[in-house]
Amino acid sequence: MAHDHEANESNLRRVKIALVLTGTFMLVEVAGGIISGSLALLADAGHMLTDTMALALAAVAFHVCKRPPDGKLTFGYQRFQILAAFVNGLSLIAVVGWILFEAVTRFFKPHEILGETMLVVASAGLVINVICFAVLNSGDKENLNIRGAALHVAGDLLGSVAAIVAAVVIIYTGWTYIDPILSLAVAALILKSAWSLVKRSAHVLLEGAPEWLNVQAMQERIVAHVPGVGEIHHVHIWGLTPHQLMLTMHMSLTDNAASQMQVIRSVKTFLADEYGIGHCTIEVDVEGCADS
Repeated sequence: MAHDHEANESNLRRVKIALVLTGTFMLVEVAGGIISGSLALLADAGHMLTDTMALALAAVAFHVCKRPPDGKLTFGYQRFQILAAFVNGLSLIAVVGWILFEAVTRFFKPHEILGETMLVVASAGLVINVICFAVLNSGDKENLNIRGAALHVAGDLLGSVAAIVAAVVIIYTGWTYIDPILSLAVAALILKSAWSLVKRSAHVLLEGAPEWLNVQAMQERIVAHVPGVGEIHHVHIWGLTPHQLMLTMHMSLTDNAASQMQVIRSVKTFLADEYGIGHCTIEVDVEGCADS
């Protein structure tokens, strides 16, 4: 628990740094996009707006999850960070939709674009995004809240690169169609990452078993390695977060089993050591299953 607290504090510090940098530069990029007339810059600014909200939500999530369990939320508030990751993923998908609409519009109604202004703003944005991504990516990569925030910033980083390329092409060739074309390319990359984030966080919210875990194989291993265990059924495994796994199950004992308490303790130890499952509720069937 002490390690989890330290990790959360470290993650929170990283999110706050990225939040300040992203929120400040977003205002600069909005101004630059309006002045230059660049969709790539405005798309990146719109993405940075969602980033600012996403990072703020991530920071709130890290604060909320520190609250202890109470009578209403007996498992505590840890899953709030998964909810934040899910919302961040959905907001990314919304940004992709906006970029798609604007890009198609630009193909039919091209805008004049000031390449030099676009290049300066996009270059500054690239520097800011690289710093933010480095700060977030050096945190806990398995934390979905951090991953969601990092994906937002990664999308911004790609947007800045696309804007720089578009600006250079416009300056030397005057071909403004490169602006919406590269915006669509960035949108496609953002969509792929966003869908992965939504899928993973939704799996946790729906209390799905860890994707890496073969439940049937785990049951067979318990019977094979823990003396006294007969048959196992009614197994349910889920996580408050991908790191905090929980399990409930029924099991019967063999005739030569040691005391019931000793077998339960052995099973709990096996699950903790082999699978990292720290919270187990085990019901022993004495005269058949009570739920049959």
